[in-house]
Amino acid sequence: MQTTAPKAVILAGGMGTRLQPYTFFVPKPLLPLGDKPLIEHLILWLKKHGVKEFVVSVSYLRKMIESYLGDGTELGVKISFVRSPSPMGISGQLLNVKDKVKSTFFLLYGDSVFDFQINKMLEFHKRSKATLTMGLMHYDAKLPYGLIERDKDGRVLSWKEKPEIGGLINVGCYVSEPTIFKYIPKGRMYGFDSVVRDMMKAGENVSSYVIEGQEFMDIGDERSYRRVYDIFLQKMGKVL
Repeated sequence: MQTTAPKAVILAGGMGTRLQPYTFFVPKPLLPLGDKPLIEHLILWLKKHGVKEFVVSVSYLRKMIESYLGDGTELGVKISFVRSPSPMGISGQLLNVKDKVKSTFFLLYGDSVFDFQINKMLEFHKRSKATLTMGLMHYDAKLPYGLIERDKDGRVLSWKEKPEIGGLINVGCYVSEPTIFKYIPKGRMYGFDSVVRDMMKAGENVSSYVIEGQEFMDIGDERSYRRVYDIFLQKMGKVL
């Protein structure tokens, strides 16, 4: 039985197109968040929970990421890199690390920001005997428009003005078994959601773990990046 924290696979090969022009010359995982780039926050958070070994899948502007992180010595961890000649999406980036992962592993995106007890998620994964455990969070949003319901003849049945909708969303933090690799086709773009659906169709145990008490910090575009950046500045006491 695995007694130490598993390896962490970090997918850091995306082009970050929604954050252009910031990402024209700096890969998204290296964008600053307070006094450190995104990926360093992620590595130090995982290190705090016992993770000592990392596999980073890189492609776009990979030399900058490799140069910044090195072999992990300065961060007190061990880092190795797997390179893709061109961006291949989440599934393609993941498949590239197959030869470096032989047991349970954490899987995260290189632009993620989390603050919860990930070891509890690992314990849940083991208890549920899952092939893949997805990290979920509660998310609510108020629509900026009225929502109209109608019947097949076009008759208006109801009008809900700016309703609030919500549910559980995937936040890109997983615990996985190497079994996942056999569901990823080689050499072509294939959505990670399709991989998970294929696993479920095949009868694999795909479980979920709800991360409670944390706000979802999405860094998908300029607006959300600025918002998360401001949050980190407040935590630092605005010393920068």
